[in-house]
Amino acid sequence: MMYDLLVVGAGPYGLSIAAHAASAGLSLRVFGRPMASWRDHMPAGMFLKSEPWASNLSDPAGRWRLDVYCAENGLTARHAHPIPVEAFAGYGLWFAKHAVPDVDERTIVRLAAAPGGFVAVTEDGQEVHARTVALAVGVMPFIEVPQALRGLHPSLVTHSSHHSDLGQFRGKHVTVIGGGQAALETAALLAEQGTRVRVLARADRLVWNDVPPPWERPWWQSVRSPHSGLGPGWKNWFYSERPGLFRRLPETTRSRIAATALGPAGAWWLRDRVECAVEVAPGHAVTAATAVPGGVRLDVLSRDGSVRSMETEHVIAATGFKARCDRLGLLAPELRRSLVTMPDGSPDVGRCFESSHPGLFLAGLITASGFGPAMRFVHGAPFTASALVQGVRRRLRSTPARGTVPLPASAGRAETPTPVTR
Repeated sequence: MMYDLLVVGAGPYGLSIAAHAASAGLSLRVFGRPMASWRDHMPAGMFLKSEPWASNLSDPAGRWRLDVYCAENGLTARHAHPIPVEAFAGYGLWFAKHAVPDVDERTIVRLAAAPGGFVAVTEDGQEVHARTVALAVGVMPFIEVPQALRGLHPSLVTHSSHHSDLGQFRGKHVTVIGGGQAALETAALLAEQGTRVRVLARADRLVWNDVPPPWERPWWQSVRSPHSGLGPGWKNWFYSERPGLFRRLPETTRSRIAATALGPAGAWWLRDRVECAVEVAPGHAVTAATAVPGGVRLDVLSRDGSVRSMETEHVIAATGFKARCDRLGLLAPELRRSLVTMPDGSPDVGRCFESSHPGLFLAGLITASGFGPAMRFVHGAPFTASALVQGVRRRLRSTPARGTVPLPASAGRAETPTPVTR
């Protein structure tokens, strides 16, 4: 069977796309373990940095929101009250159950172009054919570990996303590399369980987000600094609420903003947990790492130009992700080479998230250089899902499958994508 759309990935973006595609009447297959990154790659005790109202998955009717899930399960979903990661993962599973056709939890290991569309191969060798594909693979293919730490055994160096349980580090000494939310929250959780922990950050000082202003406030305060899915302020409002306009900026401007906006910072509710319990060494960059008896020796360059060595039993690199086309290992080489890339190595995507290869649509972090910083967060999923499914429908109408009737323009019509505001 040739499906209209194959969705690869079942995180917030993949599930939202699937919900919109199902509502539009497309024949659909969805592959991936629902909310896998949230369930398997984040330690218990973490919280969402985003506001609950900015963390909704998307269905066209807006029925399956996070606040609805929380109300049904006796949880709190209020402004300035962070949501536990475990609760958000549960919300994603609830959303999948209600809004998405059956999700096949097998992994797609290869995707290639084929006559009339694409052929995908599952982990157990089954082939699935589709006219279009939405690739929503999340962040895990794009893990970034500093060059100085690469090559050391995983018993010595890991990425922060490798851990769903930090218990193995109780009673040990761990050095966390990075100055963002992942680094600081990982360090806090380690310290709270009895691990001796040190944070090394390249920046001269840690940055902490301010406590968000109240939801209800005088109109003139809202005008001066509006709420947005990425935090208060007009710049954040533009990035989060107008991704379609963001894409119209010059390419160099988009790439710069995607790389630098919303730089490393810790949530306001995390600050006391770090400052009272964690050794922090800002202004330090790791230049080399060597395995030694009992752990790792790090050579560290300070801002004043001095170099010193320090030892630790384990290093956790909370150093983020770099979304590059060459890291999409599931794409057949010829398909991967056909993608036009931007200067940062990410793919160039059109206004409906279609790549340069007709019928291949992309979603999530890998589109941040095209549509802005919102694509790094769940908040970007509603705009993406609506626009992408409209693009899929246009692609299907323009290239009908052999022996089929073209999809009428009115069939399963979705609403024009509009910015999500609150």
